[in-house]
Amino acid sequence: MNQKDKFYIPLIVILSIIIPIVVAALMFLPDSLRLSFGGADLRSLPFFHAVLNGSTAILLFVGFVWIKNKKITLHRIAMISAFLLSAIFLVSYVISKLSNSPTPFGGEGWLRPVYYFILISHILLSIPVLPLALLAIYRGFTGEFQKHIKIVKWTFPIWLYVAITGVLVYILMIPYYA
Repeated sequence: MNQKDKFYIPLIVILSIIIPIVVAALMFLPDSLRLSFGGADLRSLPFFHAVLNGSTAILLFVGFVWIKNKKITLHRIAMISAFLLSAIFLVSYVISKLSNSPTPFGGEGWLRPVYYFILISHILLSIPVLPLALLAIYRGFTGEFQKHIKIVKWTFPIWLYVAITGVLVYILMIPYYA
């Protein structure tokens, strides 16, 4: 393990453990502990999250096309932008969970199991996206392209799925947001 790896790999591992635990804990935050953020109306955050997820999906796809066409600089810009949008999403999502009570899904019939399949797969696959994306970006920045390619074969489809299903969850939840 080189000197950079000795610092960055443990950092990626630590962030990849702490962040999902914090986000999961926020799901069980009692209403009495929710924050008001200066009285700001944060009920539109789910729409903002859908926009971020949709934009991330587009950037991931465009970055994929660009690397297939050997447009390395454009690929790098697209992927860093996708990561930045995902980071903004994560911060906004935490703010949303700190300020808003969870909204229950009210759909019935065949839509209910479809929604929960999408939601559960979205949540479960969102957990490995952070370490995979961080590791892929790190390997790209360090010029370890064989390792980068190896990790993005897993990262790309999982991250794209999470971004797309994030939008789908929002679309299915629209009728239940106040």
